[in-house]
Amino acid sequence: MEADPGAKAFRQADCYARASLNRAELAPSERWYVARALSNQENRAEAQMWAQGFRVFLPRVTRSVRHARKLRTVKTPAFPGYFFVALDLQRDRWRAINSTFGVMHLIMTEERPTPVPVGVVETLLDCVDENGLCDFGRDLAPGQPVRVVAGPLSDAMGEFVRLDGKGRVRVLLEIMGGKVFTDIERTALVAA
Repeated sequence: MEADPGAKAFRQADCYARASLNRAELAPSERWYVARALSNQENRAEAQMWAQGFRVFLPRVTRSVRHARKLRTVKTPAFPGYFFVALDLQRDRWRAINSTFGVMHLIMTEERPTPVPVGVVETLLDCVDENGLCDFGRDLAPGQPVRVVAGPLSDAMGEFVRLDGKGRVRVLLEIMGGKVFTDIERTALVAA
């Protein structure tokens, strides 16, 4: 039980404020970079980075967890061990990130951080809902017709069944006159 009932509401409001700040346009000299967090320290790393004035994006999803015969839904990082940080390498003290509590290091190429390709983080930010969670399947509904656009089953038609917590989609494909269930990466599907 939480000591201060207002603390949860404050954290949730803070989450909304951060999400809207992350959606704000980057300055022309800013780019998104990837940082590696220590094991199970993503939330701590995110809080420390915000405290230092960095703009951070830690995509979160809900997952079902079973413990002691109880099933509960928890918010977890979409990419365990990684988060994004917006930086201007000429302006920001980016080397300080490597010594931040909860952070292992920035992903580097030679002596400089490696930028994330333009559009990747922006697409993830567009998937964030009003609760601050990434909803990767929001444009798909159960029973909706889909088409596979990548991989060995390319151009196969099927029906969307569900999206699991790991970003894989269960699809009922129509193959050779029959129907077969298969799991496919979300990025390999489009609505038909």
